[in-house]
Amino acid sequence: MVSDTITDIAALEALYGKPGKASLIKVADHLTPLYHKWIAASRFCVVSTVGPEGTDGSPRGDDGPVVAVADAKTLLLPDWRGNNRMDTLRNIVADGRISLMFFVPGSNNVIRVNGTAIVTISPDMLGRFDQKGRQPRSVAVITIAEVYSQCARALMRAGVWAAEDESTDLPSVGEMLAEQEAGFDGAEYDASWGARAAKTMW
Repeated sequence: MVSDTITDIAALEALYGKPGKASLIKVADHLTPLYHKWIAASRFCVVSTVGPEGTDGSPRGDDGPVVAVADAKTLLLPDWRGNNRMDTLRNIVADGRISLMFFVPGSNNVIRVNGTAIVTISPDMLGRFDQKGRQPRSVAVITIAEVYSQCARALMRAGVWAAEDESTDLPSVGEMLAEQEAGFDGAEYDASWGARAAKTMW
């Protein structure tokens, strides 16, 4: 059992003290011109949702902006081909609450968005993301409740954009799958991944 557990907000606030002015004034309820510029430059984000079975965090990336800005209150997130688990989409359909963290390589800052989302298969909406005749299966339409910057300390501490490759000794996905199910051919999975991914990139 964990001891010295904080169980009320007053105790938490007493421990940490008052937030700084910058952390309070940075929050907007819509995309300001500068927040718009930052998000439009992001090709990668982490999407967090919540549903009946719990929470989910999912990475999303694209070869251009990861979301389209429809207007100052609305972001559009296309759902390209994947593994069909649909954890994010299931949660959006069931609950609707959503948070996104936008990254840009080289910047230690992060832009965060909190809001609600719906899933649409509107032909007009899907057509906005047409890639040489290929379209996403659905689009999440996100209504912004809050948008704000996250200070650079976390990425600076982790050295996220350092040039060194630290992945040399990490297990492959095939190895992790073989660990979960006896008899699974992890080596074959890894060997065929590149060709499989190229066919389903969009």
